[in-house]
Amino acid sequence: MTAPTGENSTESSLSLATLAPLQAVLFDVDGTLCDSDPLHYYAFREMLLEIGYNGGVPVDEEWFIKTIAGKHNDDIASALFPDDQERGLKFCDDKEAMFRRLVKEQLKPIDGVYKVKKWIEDRGLKRAAVTNAPRLNGELIIEILGLKDFFDLLIIGSECERAKPNPDPYLKALELLKVSKEHTFIFEDSASGIKAGVAAGMPVVGLATRNPPHVLMEAKPAFLIKDYEDPKLWAALDDIDKKSGATTTTV
Repeated sequence: MTAPTGENSTESSLSLATLAPLQAVLFDVDGTLCDSDPLHYYAFREMLLEIGYNGGVPVDEEWFIKTIAGKHNDDIASALFPDDQERGLKFCDDKEAMFRRLVKEQLKPIDGVYKVKKWIEDRGLKRAAVTNAPRLNGELIIEILGLKDFFDLLIIGSECERAKPNPDPYLKALELLKVSKEHTFIFEDSASGIKAGVAAGMPVVGLATRNPPHVLMEAKPAFLIKDYEDPKLWAALDDIDKKSGATTTTV
C-alpha cells in the first residue's frame, strides 16, 4: 500500500515531467538511501536513559520524530540541553559514534534504491548526496551501501552557511554540479529536508519511510512514495523519459 499523497498519479508525473531534459538527481542520506532512523532512535534512547533524561523515562518514537528526525546536531543539542550547548554537542558526538558502530552491523538500504541508481546511471545524470549528518556518518553509510562511486558529491549541512531546513546545502549541490534547479529533483524523507529542497526551488519526492505522511505533506513535496519500488515513482520517471525523448527529436 502506497502512502497517501494528496494528488493523483497523473499530477505526480507531470510535476517531474516538466524537468525534462533532466540533468541531476539529489538524495538525502538517512532514511532516504537507507532505513537508519531506527538506529538513530535506539542510540538516542539508550544514551538519554543513561543520563536520566526525561526523569529516567525512555523517549518514544513520537518524541524522536518531533525533536530529532532530519535536524542538524547543533539544533538537537540546543533542544536537549538548552542551558549547556557544549554538553549537548559532546552528547551528540558520542551518540554519532554509537550510531556508526550500529550501522556497520545493521544498515539496510531502502527497497528499490539500486533500481533507481541504475536508472540514473543509464541516463548519465549527475547526482549528489546532501545531508545534515556529520561527514563521517555520510561517508560511512554511502560506503556500506556500495554507493561511493555513484555519487559525484557529498554535501554536508554543517559545512554550508546554514543547514537544512534552509536551502543552502541543496543550492551548493546545484552550484558544484553545475546544473539547473529547473532540471533537477530531490529525494527526501523528513519534513526538514523537504522544506530545504522546496526552498531551493526544486520538486521533492518524499519517502514515507518512518515519518508520518501528513507531517511530510505539510512540507509540500511533489508527492510521496513508500520506497523506490513504488509504481507512482516509476510512472513519473517514465513520463520524464517520454518528454525527454520528445524534446530530443524536436531539437
